[in-house]
Amino acid sequence: MGQDIKLTASDGFVLDAYKAVPTTTPRGGLVVLQEIFGVNHHIRSVADRFAAEGYLVVAPAIFDRAKPGVQLNYDQDGMQEGIALNKQTKHADTMKDIAAAVAAASEAGRVGVIGYCWGGTLAYAAACDLPGVYAAVGYYGGGIVNMLDEKPTVPLMLHFGEHDDHIPMSDIEKIKAAEPSVPVFTYPAGHGFNCDERGSYDKASADLALSRTLPFLRENVG
Repeated sequence: MGQDIKLTASDGFVLDAYKAVPTTTPRGGLVVLQEIFGVNHHIRSVADRFAAEGYLVVAPAIFDRAKPGVQLNYDQDGMQEGIALNKQTKHADTMKDIAAAVAAASEAGRVGVIGYCWGGTLAYAAACDLPGVYAAVGYYGGGIVNMLDEKPTVPLMLHFGEHDDHIPMSDIEKIKAAEPSVPVFTYPAGHGFNCDERGSYDKASADLALSRTLPFLRENVG
């Protein structure tokens, strides 16, 4: 269903991306934003799943400026490398790369953004800053609590685990208080509960979050 493509950011940087296309006419575009493990097998499978729901999906390799071709495993080595690479990224450059993905996905019409972990934080940033984004969904974005001075300009939905070792419930309550109009859902699960390749995977929570996400995307993207 998917293929590797190239994107060109506004500053001329060329990065890789994974593109998944539905078998029918796309209902809209969707940008899938990675965790700190790169555009790995899981993120590609997420893109494929959303393509099966009718979206033209682009998952940009937003580690490419630090190190191209990153596809890490969900183990301690993968975690450490992902953290190190994340520290090498610059937010402004990452947003340029996401903007390039939004432009590529817009061939299908309106574009939504959905992100996980680091990508969840970036989905919030996209909802605040990026032209061409019509809606955003963030899963367990730990950095959102530090960005609450920025306000979403498009519909936004957020998902968090109630037993997340990285995101305390106090942070989630701050987000709810700062953004009372944003639907913020919590689940009896830990960090990464949507990823079926992690030990923290919680199928019931992942399924429930998806059952909320898909109607939200259909309402706001197509």
